[in-house]
This record gives sequence, structure tokens and C-alpha cells, in this order.
Amino acid sequence: MNLRERAEAFELVHLSEHACLSTQSKGRSIEEEQCDVRTVFQRDRDRITHSKAFRRLMHKTQVFLSPEGDHYRTRLTHTLEVSQISRTIARALSLNEDLTEAIALGHDLGHTPFGHCGEMALNDIHKYGFRHNVQSLRVVDIIEKRGQREGLNLTDEVRDGILNHSGPNVPYTLEGQIVRLSDRIAYINHDIDDAIRAGVMTLDQIPSAYIEAFGDTSSKRINSMIMNVIENSTDKHEIQMSPDVYELMLRLRNFMFDNVYLNEIAKGEEKKAKVIVKTLYQYLIDNPQYLKEEYDRCSSGDEFIVCVKDYIAGMSDRYIINKYSEIFIPKFWR
Repeated sequence: MNLRERAEAFELVHLSEHACLSTQSKGRSIEEEQCDVRTVFQRDRDRITHSKAFRRLMHKTQVFLSPEGDHYRTRLTHTLEVSQISRTIARALSLNEDLTEAIALGHDLGHTPFGHCGEMALNDIHKYGFRHNVQSLRVVDIIEKRGQREGLNLTDEVRDGILNHSGPNVPYTLEGQIVRLSDRIAYINHDIDDAIRAGVMTLDQIPSAYIEAFGDTSSKRINSMIMNVIENSTDKHEIQMSPDVYELMLRLRNFMFDNVYLNEIAKGEEKKAKVIVKTLYQYLIDNPQYLKEEYDRCSSGDEFIVCVKDYIAGMSDRYIINKYSEIFIPKFWR
């Protein structure tokens, strides 16, 4: 019995009957020889963490555009916080921690530069619209490469969790449902922390009902929400909070929209960011020779339009600013 088989045997004995076992995976679109050491979900996790798209998350905005401080969240630190929360819940419920981690680490790979305002800009200008969860799946299915092969060839369970971490559909595995809920727990709480650090609001401005229910620090609020999920999901066929706590969390999210996400200070640079995304997108559409390598690969017409969208969405904040400057800002004569 090799190390992978030992890990699979451990899952069979120790994980919940509701867990998605590695041996029960629906598999990959292209069948592969099994690894002697890692289960299929562990391999997916490693493929995601070694991808270029994962590394670029380090320089992509979470909420605050171009923050000067080192302590504001980025898309990468958000991803790691979602992974940590998800793994805590999965372990407590005896679900598959490896599957949960792989989904969490891959859920935002398709996010644009400049956070959600970049997403809105691409959605406005791209012919087929833009949703970051759909783009995240496209990243792992097509854009990333393993050798000369398109895509990371991930298991169906990980792909489903990535696609459905947001949007109208719910993942079919409990592990994917954990990530979907953990994503909300993470961003609501760390965005409060960043907003206070940025001076956008103070702790005193948060309505007392939320403080009394969840706590007066980020760690207390996260712990309260995690514990509620565990208490209401143990031995259940779905991952859930109690209805009253879930409603209160949604109300806190709405409070954050009104006071942070739509705040003039936090969003002060968004108009500029949207101009950069839309202007660069249109320039590349009008000047296909600028992306000759992508143009050759994608032929012309709609295929090229999709390539431009992929190119823009994959950029980090600093890269798209540099690219915009290179094309549109006059250079000094030397």
C-alpha cells in the first residue's frame, strides 16, 4: 500500500458519511495515472498553488485600490483567509479538508485587476459580459497550462466548487458549500478591519446589534460565525448558518456596502480604474497586432475578443497601470 492509498484508507475510516472521498471523485476530463503520494484533491491543490494565476493574486486589489500601507488585504491574502476558515469548518465537520482547500485556493483565480470595479468595467464593455467565478473556471480549464496542454485538468468537484462559490448555483459537495459561505465570512470581516485602518469608518459606527451578536474584534466575529456554521451543519446534508444569524450577517454585508464598498473615500479612484480597463480593452480590440501571439492563437472575430478579455482579466493592478502608461502616456525624450 503506497502513501496515497493510505490517505484514501484514512478518509474512508475517519471522514463523515457526508464527505466527498478522494476515491469517489467524478474524475478529470482527461484521465491520468494516479500519484503514489497524493490523492486527487491534493494534486489539484498543488496545481493551483503552483499556477501563474495564483501568484498574480498578490498584486490584485481586494477593496482598497493602490493602498500605501502594507497591511491591507490583497486578493491573495483574502484567498488564504478563505482557505483557513474553510479548512477549520471542514475539519470540525469531518469533511474532506483537501478538497475544501483546493476549491478555496482556486476560487478567485479569475478576478480582474482593481477588484470588483475592474470586474464591473469588463462586464460593461465585453460583448459576452464578465463574471469572475466563470473566469476562474476558465483559468483552470483553459488559460493555465501544464506543459503544452491547456488547463490544469482538475477534478470535477474542484471545478464545480470554483464555479459556484458565487452566483445563483450552489456547489454539489459540502466542501464546496463551505467555501461559498467562508468567502462571505472572510470578506465581511477583513473588510471591516481594512476600513477601520483606512479611516473610512470607526468601530463605534458599526451598529450595536452586530457587535452584540458577533463580537467587537475581527477574531471574535469570525469565530462566532464559524461556530454557528459548525453547530448548524453537523451531520446535515448542507452547510448552513442558523436563519437568524445568516440574516444578521447579510444585514452586516449590506451595512458594509453602504458604508465601505460605496464610500467615496474607498471608491475615490474607481472611476480612473474603470477608465484604464475600458480604454485598454478597446485599444487592444482596435489594434490586434499589439497582441500578435494571442491573435495568432485565437484567430479573429469573437475568439480574439475573448482573448483580449482573458488578457485584461489576468493582469495585476500594477501591470495594467504600466501597460496603460506604456501605450497612452507620452515618454520623455532622452
